[in-house]
Amino acid sequence: MKAVVMAGGEGTRLRPMTANQPKPLLPIINRPIMEHVLRLLKRHGFTETVVTVQFLAALIRNYFGDGDELGMTLHYATEEVPLGTAGSVKNAADKLRDDRFLVISGDALTDIDLTDMLRFHRENRALVTIGLKRVPNPLEFGIIIVDDSGRIQRFLEKPTWGQVFSDTVNTGIYIMEPSVLDEIAPGQSVDWSSDIFPDMLERGCRLFGYVAEGYWEDVGTHESYLKAQADVLEGKVKVDFDAFELAPGVWAAEGASVDPEAVLKGPLYIGDYAKVEAGAELREYTVLGSNAVVKEGAFLHRAVVSDNVYVGPAAHLRGCVIGKNTDVMTGARIEENAVVGDECVIEAEAYVSSGVKIYPFKTIEAGTVVNTSVIWESRGQRSLFGPRGVSGLVNVEITPELCVRLASAYATTLRKGDTVVTSRDASRAARALKRAVISALNSSAINVVDLEAAALPVARFNTSRENVRGGIALRTTAGDPQSVDIVFMDETGADLSQATQRKLERVFSRQEYRRAFPGEIAELTFPARAVDTYARELLACIDMSGVKDTEMKVVVDCAGGTSSLVLPSLLGRAGVDVLTVNNRLDDASPTETLAERRRDLQRLAELVASARAAFGVRFDPVGERVSLVDEMGQLISEERALLVVLDLVAAERRGGRVALPVTTTRVAEMVCRFHGVQVDWTATSLDTLTRAARHPDTIFAGDGKGGFIVPEFAPTVDGLAVFLRLLGLVARTRLSLSQIDARIPEAKLLKRTVPTPWAHKGAVMRSVVEAAEGHRLDTTDGVRVVEDDGSWALVLPDPAEAVTHLWAEGHDMDTAQALLERWAHVVEQAAGAH
Repeated sequence: MKAVVMAGGEGTRLRPMTANQPKPLLPIINRPIMEHVLRLLKRHGFTETVVTVQFLAALIRNYFGDGDELGMTLHYATEEVPLGTAGSVKNAADKLRDDRFLVISGDALTDIDLTDMLRFHRENRALVTIGLKRVPNPLEFGIIIVDDSGRIQRFLEKPTWGQVFSDTVNTGIYIMEPSVLDEIAPGQSVDWSSDIFPDMLERGCRLFGYVAEGYWEDVGTHESYLKAQADVLEGKVKVDFDAFELAPGVWAAEGASVDPEAVLKGPLYIGDYAKVEAGAELREYTVLGSNAVVKEGAFLHRAVVSDNVYVGPAAHLRGCVIGKNTDVMTGARIEENAVVGDECVIEAEAYVSSGVKIYPFKTIEAGTVVNTSVIWESRGQRSLFGPRGVSGLVNVEITPELCVRLASAYATTLRKGDTVVTSRDASRAARALKRAVISALNSSAINVVDLEAAALPVARFNTSRENVRGGIALRTTAGDPQSVDIVFMDETGADLSQATQRKLERVFSRQEYRRAFPGEIAELTFPARAVDTYARELLACIDMSGVKDTEMKVVVDCAGGTSSLVLPSLLGRAGVDVLTVNNRLDDASPTETLAERRRDLQRLAELVASARAAFGVRFDPVGERVSLVDEMGQLISEERALLVVLDLVAAERRGGRVALPVTTTRVAEMVCRFHGVQVDWTATSLDTLTRAARHPDTIFAGDGKGGFIVPEFAPTVDGLAVFLRLLGLVARTRLSLSQIDARIPEAKLLKRTVPTPWAHKGAVMRSVVEAAEGHRLDTTDGVRVVEDDGSWALVLPDPAEAVTHLWAEGHDMDTAQALLERWAHVVEQAAGAH
């Protein structure tokens, strides 16, 4: 007599454990569920078995082979498409025609007496005998009623409580006569309990139910998976596992190494060649896979740890499942019902909350608090905020659900009844996601003034108005049309400070969001003249004297972005002859690739030269940053553009202060000194630059990346404001941009980026400080090492990526190159040595 093991299921409810392996291969005490099933068949004399496979079939065939290692003969019947429980058996019909056969699921743990079930089948001359089990909660199973003789009276698949008429459920174990195969149409997807059996029952076929006394657990959920492990350890189910008892209930397989100073409280299981160090504590129902390592101070309770897992010192695992080849680093905590997939890295001090699912091949950064499942993202990040706000792939990392949670966290940091300004760029993604943001703000008793599509400087200006406490703008990430940035602003319109970002992150990670009572749902309004107000205020603040007298001509490229909504209000009052290109909203291409940007800048340069314009300006798609072209049609690099505008401002003001990031060439200092202006060096983050721009004596600030601040108007980056200011400066100075550029010395500044693992960044910076002993150090941002001749090198770890940035400037390129090589060598050595 043959058996059929059904092993085609995906086990979707068990993901991520089944994300890259079929459900029958899930280990129970270090053996796949299906191996326990095959061993049960062998004990009851079933030595020839047909295995039906479909999902990841090759993995099952590779693991079990021809069955020789188990002392069995295995045949495989592969389904091209899922055929259902009956269809899959029909697919193997050519191997089952000779005699009655047994059908059993390859993903349920059981020790039911199959020999006694076969006796029952023969005595009742049954056509089909169904294995039955009484369970406390029958809702997830098919329930069956039998009469006193065991003959089946009624079926019902997965009932509601109102439909429950029995606690006796179908285990999916059947003994059948070969003629039953004729009931199934070939190649069709059909199930036994919902299609074939009810039809046979209606025709009066002899269907019997055998109520089994043994153990049976359908391993269909994470809870039942953990329960099955515990039941094996408690001896509730008879299965084979190779181990010896170190102490009562403490089982260790061959080659396991357990330090005498480890604390073990059974029942628990330690796999072959696993290692448990002194000071580790393993509590009840813990299962360690083969070659697992548990370091000192680690604590595991009801944790199921797969093969080749590393559990670092002081890690804390409770009621969770850890997939194969995963590293859980020092001090990480993984809570109840969390599941970590295969090949993941949970870095030091990370916290994975209860119920969170982390899919395979993910990295959870050190110190991260993970409250939601990490499915599509490549990593769980320690910090929400990057250099552009909260950024990520649309509908993968930045979803409507995330927007709701983020906006709810932001609202919780404000008072009920406060007002927030919202805006977006031209993209459809930003439009859709902004609606989620607005809903969350209103639901948290925050009034919203929505600017709809607006240039970012307009949004910042309106956020800085009276009675507004903050702003949220959504924009497509520069250069990446698949990603979006969510920019959070304070009451001045500037990006949130680091301290406020951390406060928002704490609320977000704890998920302690404030909700409005029904009568407190706030208002949504749409201001009528936001752009006109911005343009009027801007023109009132910027010195435009001399512009009309020069009859100046300029070329402006709006890049298909939101600056095209503002320029008509500005240019009509500015008194210049303007040629505009890409002067429309482009919702299909809301950002630009590097190649597209270069192409458009080349076109702008050609237009400036042919039109004999004074200069050309290209705004980024949100109107915040600018690129400059001189009157000769030559593109001015971002670094040179900073020096050119700085020279114009300093020459006119002849006093005051300018704010510049420490990465700026010290040629800027020479320009300022020549004009009697003082430099305030700041950190590279935008919020420190904007904070410095608020100083009453500040006349200019720039970040060297096309971002300029016009302090007399606002302490925030504003491409439209610097464009107007440039018009006035060029008109009054009577010098062209190329003439100004020519009188500024060339910078001898080089930059390099060195890959640096997150865990090594602190050690790298320590090594830099040690290597710089005896030199003058500047720690405004990173470590800047100043040589006696004034040349310098700056080492700065990136806040968002696993890299370290280096700058070096000398009196000539050879000096700068030598400096860069020297400090790059220090960084590379430190990054690789730890």
